[in-house]
Amino acid sequence: MAGTLYLIPCTLGDTPAAQVLPQQVIDIARKLGHFVVEHPKTARQFLSALKPEQPIQSLHLATLNEHTAAKELAGLLAPLLEGHDVGLVSEAGCPGVADPGADLVGLAHRNGIRVVPLVGPSSILLALMASGLNGQRFAFHGYLPIADDERKKAIATLEADSIRHKQTQLFIETPYRNEKMLGALLAHCRPQTLLCVASDITLPGESIRTRSIAQWKAQPLPQLNKRPSLFLLLGCS
Repeated sequence: MAGTLYLIPCTLGDTPAAQVLPQQVIDIARKLGHFVVEHPKTARQFLSALKPEQPIQSLHLATLNEHTAAKELAGLLAPLLEGHDVGLVSEAGCPGVADPGADLVGLAHRNGIRVVPLVGPSSILLALMASGLNGQRFAFHGYLPIADDERKKAIATLEADSIRHKQTQLFIETPYRNEKMLGALLAHCRPQTLLCVASDITLPGESIRTRSIAQWKAQPLPQLNKRPSLFLLLGCS
């Protein structure tokens, strides 16, 4: 019989696992000997903190990231087809959500393999929950363009779509470009548009603030450099 593919959430930073993961998730991860991970080094750190039943050196860690070719997925599925349970671990948060692990999950379904999602922190959902913006209609867009002109057009499109569909728009930026992104949003969005900036979610320095663009402009801006952050925008007509 084929094994089970467990989707194992990880912590969003150095927060102890017991603070954000149910004990059942920790117990399942401890028992597994095979994993598919985004980055082996950080995955080993996360798994070591869980105190696995097997020595960390004996765990089988295969890599799946944005550079993994489609033809390599079959090899990642092999342990499951051989009867081993496998844990899929994303670099941050929940596997399969804004994450290359979705490709492996899709292949598992096509091969009749049981997929079990486990409970844990998703920065996207946590930010949306805490934003006070529309949680009935929302869309996650990943990264916006880096070039100034293209980013300006993307922001205008997202704001217009948000107004038209009453839809919250979520996106992220590389942490060292967060402040440039915030500046672009303040420069190009309407004064009444609502903007939530959510940083360091589940970490000691967590900050989640929702204000209109006009309100953001009227007070000192947060220090966002090198802080993992999400931006949530809801246009108001």
